[in-house]
Amino acid sequence: MSTNNKHWPALPLDSWQDTYETLHLWSQIVGKIRLSHMPWINHSWHIPLYVTARGLTTSLIPHGNRGFEIDFDFIDHRLHIAASDGERSSFALEPMPVAEFYRKVMTALDELAIDMQIWQMPVEIPDPIEPFSKNGTQAAYDAEAVERFWKALLQIHRVFTAFRARFIGKVSPVHFFWGAFDLAVTRFSGRTAPRHPGGAPNCADWVMEEAYSHELSSAGFWPGAGLGEAAFYAYAYPEPDGFAEHAIRPREAYYNRELGEFVLPYEAVRTAEDPDAMLLDFLQSTYEAAANLAGWDRDALEYKNA
Repeated sequence: MSTNNKHWPALPLDSWQDTYETLHLWSQIVGKIRLSHMPWINHSWHIPLYVTARGLTTSLIPHGNRGFEIDFDFIDHRLHIAASDGERSSFALEPMPVAEFYRKVMTALDELAIDMQIWQMPVEIPDPIEPFSKNGTQAAYDAEAVERFWKALLQIHRVFTAFRARFIGKVSPVHFFWGAFDLAVTRFSGRTAPRHPGGAPNCADWVMEEAYSHELSSAGFWPGAGLGEAAFYAYAYPEPDGFAEHAIRPREAYYNRELGEFVLPYEAVRTAEDPDAMLLDFLQSTYEAAANLAGWDRDALEYKNA
C-alpha cells in the first residue's frame, strides 16, 4: 500500500459488529432528540448528525430561547451535552446497555432543564428488538473500533466535500443519517420525481415520499449494514433506463440488483494506490451515469473550474 492511504483505517465488520449495532442505536437516540426540536427542513435535512474533529455532533438545537448541542467525542470517549447558557453535562462512552445510555441522556437533559420526549422505537432497522428504554441486550463499546470508524469518516467526509464542491445546483450537506447509519451527499436536477413507494422499516411512507420528492443522484458510505462489509454506494431516483448497465469506474465497483445501487467496497479504496482518486472516480462516474441518462442540464448545474 502507498503512504497515500495510511490515514484510511481497516474496518472489518466482524471485528466490531456488536459495537456497531450498539452505537447505531445510541446515535438514533441522539438523532431523535435533534428531530424533536428542529423545524422541518426538506428531505429530512433537519435530522442528521455531522462529522467533527472529535466525533459526531447534532450541531445547535433550538430550545425556547436557549439552544443546546450533543457531541459524541470519539477521542476521549465521552458524550457531551452543552447548553447556550453555559450549563454542561457529560458521561463516559463505555460498554453499557442501550437502556442505560438512554437513561443517562434523558437524566442529563432533565438536569439541564431541557424537556424531552422521543418515540423510542428504532427506525430503518428490520425487526428491532425493543424500545430504547427496555433494550438491555445490546451493550458493546470497543473504543478502539469506534475510533477507527470515526477516522474513516474523517477521510470520507473530506473526499465527499471535494466532490460536493463541483456542483452549483441544489446539493445536500455532507451529513450522517442515523436511520441507516450512513454518511451521504445528494445532488438534485431541479425536477420533481415520481412518488416514492416508501417501505423503510418503522419509517412512515410520507417521510420517504418527501425525502425523494425531487430527482436526485446520491452517494454515501455504510460501515457495514446489509452488505457484510463497509462500502460506498451510489444510486439515482428515479433510476433512468440503462443505469444498472452503465459503465462506471473503478473496476472494483459493481451494481447490486437487490439494493438497486452501485457499490464499491471500502477495502478496495483503503488499499488503493490513491484512495482519494479512486473514490472521486466512483462518485463522478456514477453521477455522470445518472445525469447523462436522465438528461440533466449539466452545463447549468456544474462548477466549471472544479
